[in-house]
Amino acid sequence: MSFIRNLDGGFSVIENLKVSGAKEGKYGVSIILCPDSNASAVFTTNKVVAAPVKYTKNVIKNGVVSAVFVNSGNANCFTGEQGFKDCETLVELVAKDLKIPVSEIAIASTGVIGREMPIDIISKVAYESLSKLGNGAENSLAAAKAIMTTDTFPKECAVEVTLTTGEAVKIAGITKGSGMIAPNMGTMLSFIVTDAVIPPKEINKALKQAVETSFNMIVVDGDESTNDTCLMMANGASGVEVIKDGEIDSNFQKALNYLCIDLAKKMARDGEGATKFIEANVFGAKDLNDARLAAKSIISSSLFKSAVFGGDPNWGRIVAAIGYSGCDLNPDIVTIAIADDADEVDLVKNGEILAFEGTPYLERAEKIMQSKNVIVNVDMDLGDGEATAWGCDLTYDYVKINAEYTT
Repeated sequence: MSFIRNLDGGFSVIENLKVSGAKEGKYGVSIILCPDSNASAVFTTNKVVAAPVKYTKNVIKNGVVSAVFVNSGNANCFTGEQGFKDCETLVELVAKDLKIPVSEIAIASTGVIGREMPIDIISKVAYESLSKLGNGAENSLAAAKAIMTTDTFPKECAVEVTLTTGEAVKIAGITKGSGMIAPNMGTMLSFIVTDAVIPPKEINKALKQAVETSFNMIVVDGDESTNDTCLMMANGASGVEVIKDGEIDSNFQKALNYLCIDLAKKMARDGEGATKFIEANVFGAKDLNDARLAAKSIISSSLFKSAVFGGDPNWGRIVAAIGYSGCDLNPDIVTIAIADDADEVDLVKNGEILAFEGTPYLERAEKIMQSKNVIVNVDMDLGDGEATAWGCDLTYDYVKINAEYTT
């Protein structure tokens, strides 16, 4: 898309924004300072909800956020009344230091569930982070690193988009996520800022659309977090409005989708213990919902994910995953292919099985399955529904990481 230009520097491309990050051992704190920003967010639908999610839901009701406090190392979830008090303590710390109202400070946490917040350590790291606030690329990178848990690399993205009016605005974001990833109307932890002028209601509308095509289409392990938060702020620094005649500029929406997909794919690539990246493309489904069901079912299948890890072109597991997804399927007309960056081979063509033992189709499939990027293409031939989902293989290391997570 020629109207979208990738930028380096993460949050540093946005004016009137300062960020920071600091870490002590497994405990990290990131601060995002973006005064008087319109804001909205989407959250986990898990019925066990972390204290910071409850707290931030109340903050978001006002539609204005000036700062975000994010900590790693402790989820502050299933911590009772004390967990909410700890949110208040940390928000008050930030409010006093930055001289902004507590009602304009959001909070998010990630880490171990069911452990009391080590408030002394987190407070200490918070003060260190506050002392490092800045607008450089190094500040954005530090913020992305500070919220990492089992992540192996920081995740940030920034773009400039030329609107249909010819005006330009910027969007930047950071995210964290490596395990416990199967979001539902939210994501792990993701924070997005734009310099465009957008009211809170329209931010929510644009964000939900972007989340549905990105964060809600990735699966690492099928476990939905208790802390999922995707928060977006618009500080209006560009002075450019993206709402025209009551509608979101189409180029802006596409750019926001692009940024969220980029961040989502980085999380899928960084799945705990992952060695391979999986993309599932579904075409010709009855409708969009069926396409999404089928695509997510493929990359959610533990059996298929294990086959990808082992380099086994067991396409029967793809068929089975589509079959139990809940979407409409006619096995007699479906086409299934797998591909990598260099080759693509049909395994089933219009219901006809091609990849029998000893066939060149299966031999090519075996080579493809050794690649770092494995792509599944499915044509249902039932309608015009299309969707893409992303995930990773399921490895021995995933079990090891999560067997020892709290020890």
